[in-house]
Amino acid sequence: MGNDALSRSIDRRAIGRIGLVACLAPVASAAGCSVSPAASTPSKSLVRVAALKGPTGVGMVYLMAAQQGGTAANDYTFSVTDSPDEVVAKITSRDVDVAAVPTNLGAVLYNKMSRGVQVLAVNTLGVMYLMELGDTVQSMADLKGRTVYATGQGSNPEYVLRFLLQKNGIDPDTDVQLVYKSEHAELATLTAAGQVTLALLPEPFVTTVRVKNPNVRVALDLTTEWAKVVTDGSRLMMGAVIARRDFVTKNPAAVSAFLTEYRSSIERAKADAHAAAALCQQFAVISSSAVAEAAMSRMSLTYVAGDEMRAGLTGFFQVLYAANPKSVGGAVPDAGFYATAR
Repeated sequence: MGNDALSRSIDRRAIGRIGLVACLAPVASAAGCSVSPAASTPSKSLVRVAALKGPTGVGMVYLMAAQQGGTAANDYTFSVTDSPDEVVAKITSRDVDVAAVPTNLGAVLYNKMSRGVQVLAVNTLGVMYLMELGDTVQSMADLKGRTVYATGQGSNPEYVLRFLLQKNGIDPDTDVQLVYKSEHAELATLTAAGQVTLALLPEPFVTTVRVKNPNVRVALDLTTEWAKVVTDGSRLMMGAVIARRDFVTKNPAAVSAFLTEYRSSIERAKADAHAAAALCQQFAVISSSAVAEAAMSRMSLTYVAGDEMRAGLTGFFQVLYAANPKSVGGAVPDAGFYATAR
């Protein structure tokens, strides 16, 4: 199948509603940006990397800085965009080798590209939070009989919320009223204005609400709530770095070097929120360094690979598949989706 046909074949509704595509978007859109490589060194391998703006791309900023300073192990080019369709097009057209994307977008591409991509590592856990204007919600059980506003109907936020409600003995169709808004920004504005009492929002929108209205608190962390109810080892894993399978096969040393540097970049971002936030703004991953710094502790940056990654993602994908098979590309990815532990 040609690249154009392949891109069209990926259900735009599924991608647009992948949930974590939207959830991991920035506070405000900006034109796509790129980080050009430093002077090329013949001994270095060229690695072309794409990332979505927002938490998914935050762990990449120190690697971007290393590339700009000429100290990176590989010779990287980076493209940063807020368009998941653009990332899909770059992967399917072989214009990039590696991409930081929502986990289930990786699953969709794996199924639609005939196993043509692999997941290398998870970079982000859950970034969804239940916010309350008040202090009445201390657990999922407290949502019974309440009205909850959310975004992402027919996508991951809805699927995860309904799963957690059911696991806590609440029927999402009869015991709680779920009201959906089309955009994170719209819901954030309503919440900050005090027009919504309970809202499910992702970072960095959580931070923008709290800056505007400190009376709105973070009541529940869905990553924590997930861990309370699952017994299969699965985790709420929202973002990952994937690569074209042929690139992984042909360039094992370059991939290994990338993962070593990438893990270090994530750890440095977690250790120094102020410096990382400045880099987020510099490389247009998040438009405001102040927002990025305030949100950093709730971006759930992580580095998980190998068997732990596979165990965590498999159960998560099974929940999404049960809710809507299209959310993972029609099938839960098999073992071939997972790259060898590094």
